[in-house]
Amino acid sequence: MAKTIGNPLSWAAHFFGRGSRYVESGTRELVTQDMAPIEIRDLRISDLRIALQKGVEDFTALRTDVVFIVMIYPVIGILLTWFAFNRDLLPLVFPLIAGFALLGPFAAVGLYEMSRRRESGMKSGWEDAFGVMESPSIVPILILGAYLLAIFAVWMLTANFIYGLTLGPEPPVTVSAFVRDVFMTGAGLTMLIAGIATGFIFASLVLAISLVSFPLLLDRRVGLPRAVITSVEIAFKNPAAVAAWGLIIAGSLAVGILTMFVGLIIVLPVLGHATWHLYRQVVVAVERSG
Repeated sequence: MAKTIGNPLSWAAHFFGRGSRYVESGTRELVTQDMAPIEIRDLRISDLRIALQKGVEDFTALRTDVVFIVMIYPVIGILLTWFAFNRDLLPLVFPLIAGFALLGPFAAVGLYEMSRRRESGMKSGWEDAFGVMESPSIVPILILGAYLLAIFAVWMLTANFIYGLTLGPEPPVTVSAFVRDVFMTGAGLTMLIAGIATGFIFASLVLAISLVSFPLLLDRRVGLPRAVITSVEIAFKNPAAVAAWGLIIAGSLAVGILTMFVGLIIVLPVLGHATWHLYRQVVVAVERSG
């Protein structure tokens, strides 16, 4: 009998429906089920290159399925920018766009799953990205994603507060007037410097807590606190390599955004797949019996 594949919406409904059955049992996964030690290696700059290379290989092998999954992100970015320009929220356009970096680790969970399956020699396609809903760790994953969303919300409130203290509180009259005020006035430069510095703090926080936590939760039933603590520990022990990884992410996202978000169709999956392989580089795999 020929195997038929439903449309994307039916696949999503199927997986989310099945995943909902795991929510109740998944609450147990908030605490550690896998008691095996989490052994970590030193993270080197060369490991970043290896992770990116493997990320590109995954993207090349899975590009048709991957592009389908991430097509929504450029659309979301364009809609957010349009909303900002049409709702007198022009000062929040940059914070909205920068928020991609804060939500990216959660948005890429499906890509981690695809890389995990391909690494294990299993079939991997766009429908398998929704398979994370069947992961025993789906509840911790969703909760950690909610934390990132909360951080994003606080970042947006903070950015609006900074604007109110400098160039605000009234919205700019025109785009050109806003750009001129930002770069040609003391208040605008103050807003720019304060915004970049504050954004760096938010981005560093998200990078530290999500560096390997999502892939670790997918790979092992270690519980949410242990996954986050491991991620932060790696960040503190390897500040130079983690900072370089953060710069790679920021630079790649900037390229994707400057191409009117179209570049995100390539940038996001490569970074997502590379993050899985970065996890493999720094966290020693556990030998599984049977």
